[in-house]
Amino acid sequence: MRAVLVSRNEDKVRELRAILAGWEIEPIGALELPEETGATFHENARAKARFGRSAVDPEAWVLGEDSGLEVEALDGRPGIYSARYGGLGATNEANVAKLLRELETVAETARAARYVCELVALSPRGDETRARGTLTGRIAGEPRGTGGFGYDPVFVPEGSRQTVAELGAEWKVEHSHRARAAHSLAEALRTARPPL
Repeated sequence: MRAVLVSRNEDKVRELRAILAGWEIEPIGALELPEETGATFHENARAKARFGRSAVDPEAWVLGEDSGLEVEALDGRPGIYSARYGGLGATNEANVAKLLRELETVAETARAARYVCELVALSPRGDETRARGTLTGRIAGEPRGTGGFGYDPVFVPEGSRQTVAELGAEWKVEHSHRARAAHSLAEALRTARPPL
């Protein structure tokens, strides 16, 4: 199946290609992407998909994705602002540094968090399919590991002692919030229409 992902984030494109083996996933070629003005991950993912539907080959499927980190001790922040938590144009390192500063006085045992990913797929006819994936865990005291991106160096999944960045790409393909959303989406599409 051919799908256009409404994102220029090469890390997300690479992950979804690995997760959805057999799909041909390309990043959108549009010069401007829609601003993330939704109040939820789902609203942002849907807006991206709808933008893509009007901007790409009408025969292609379109994927809108929004994801981020919710930290319980911070009342759910950074949430939908995860990618720009350290300010507009902030690097992954700047976002992580701000997060750790805000959690300085919070014990590691009280740093419950979860990754959230929302995916919205639009068919060439405009049919919409939605999927959500989450990964629960906690925030470590300092960055560890070199794999992954975003908050992976400080996110320790439930049942693990290693951060996602230490667990690596192969682990993410099977267990990440994005993998869970993508597998759920693929299953929903399989049951909703003839086999892909």
